[in-house]
Amino acid sequence: MANPAQSDVLTVERSGHVATVWLDRPDKLNAFGHEAWNDLPVVMHEVGDDPTVRVVIIAAKGKAFTVGLDLVAFGPSILGGVIGDAGSDASELSKRRATYDQIKTMQRTISAVAECPKPVIAAVHGYCLGAGVDLITACDIRLASADAVFSVRETKMAMVADVGTLQRLPSIVDPGRVAELVYTGKDFGAEEAAEMGLVSHVYADAATLMKHAMEMAEDIATNSPLAVQGSKAVLRAAAGKSADQALDYVALWNAAFLHSDDLTEALHAFSDKRNPSYRGE
Repeated sequence: MANPAQSDVLTVERSGHVATVWLDRPDKLNAFGHEAWNDLPVVMHEVGDDPTVRVVIIAAKGKAFTVGLDLVAFGPSILGGVIGDAGSDASELSKRRATYDQIKTMQRTISAVAECPKPVIAAVHGYCLGAGVDLITACDIRLASADAVFSVRETKMAMVADVGTLQRLPSIVDPGRVAELVYTGKDFGAEEAAEMGLVSHVYADAATLMKHAMEMAEDIATNSPLAVQGSKAVLRAAAGKSADQALDYVALWNAAFLHSDDLTEALHAFSDKRNPSYRGE
């Protein structure tokens, strides 16, 4: 896909410095088929590289955020890897290698969201199952409407979640709670998601959710993009490091990037008693 506009399952809308990436396959409840896995990293790289974009929202058209992996599209390849294809001359090793390569491709799709240099806000309504949880745990901030339903559904499908949930969710939610959600595969609602810290805020309905997601994105976008993106980079780099290592990293970061035109603008705006106007320079 050369241009996100050519995607049949994703739509990108820009408003000021905010880009909204819509999961746009409402007739299939935004199930992740081959196109979604292929197109999403292209879209994320484009908005990540666009200097006019300061914040990204990931939201969904239709009745659900996503019901997860499209089993109609992927069922045959999954079963082929499990029981083999009677008409295939491929060796058992090559089949397993193909499965491994497919999983790694899917992992890279979700990681493209986590690696976006801009803050990414997930706005979740309706079902957010399986791959949907992989997706939102790769986002920086998660918001939900009251009708949202979440599930680490893979366990109920006799699979181990392999695209990011098991790696990212424990840094968001208490590990014991993660184990409960993963082992049971149970559905849980927006209020429980908020109580455990998976989502930051719950709103009455999808329209209110999007209103507040946009307001939050616009609020973030008024700040210096150098400072916001630098803060994201420092937060990511701190994961798994000691406090001393993380402090050294941020000292080096500010030694490199602190003296900017945005900092000068911030000081002048404070002196002039006006709102600053940042350019990211």
